[in-house]
Amino acid sequence: MPERVHERGPERERGDDPEEDGGRRGLLRAFGLAEVYNPSMVPTLRPGDQLVVQYGAAVRPGDVVVLRHPFRQDLLIVKRAVERRDGGWWVQGDNPYVENDSREFGTVPDELVIARAWVRVRPPHGVQRSPRAALSWVLSAVRPVRADRSLARRLRAR
Repeated sequence: MPERVHERGPERERGDDPEEDGGRRGLLRAFGLAEVYNPSMVPTLRPGDQLVVQYGAAVRPGDVVVLRHPFRQDLLIVKRAVERRDGGWWVQGDNPYVENDSREFGTVPDELVIARAWVRVRPPHGVQRSPRAALSWVLSAVRPVRADRSLARRLRAR
């Protein structure tokens, strides 16, 4: 089953003027939502998770990114940027059992990396019947997606 991400919101083209409309419209266009459908980023991300992404953001090793699949550019995937190499980024999923990443297709050119993930929102499981359960979900569901430097080093060492 191919991996995919559903993207919500307009893609910000590189070179767009972020100052148009007094900066408001450019800022709104710079962010969007993506939904994770496959398990390649487990345990960091699970199918059904929503990501708040920033288009055109600078990428550093360890960042979670949304990119176009090098062989099927109509397909968006989520991976961790492990390191810069000649020709682009080496990307890998956090799930060692899924190899739909640079181990399969090599480095990804910069122009195919379209967004950096900032925040993960995990959907609720079932109905939250009490205020305490709802608060518990809120505290666990919304998390920043941080660059995990130790994971990036571990993936690079393979």
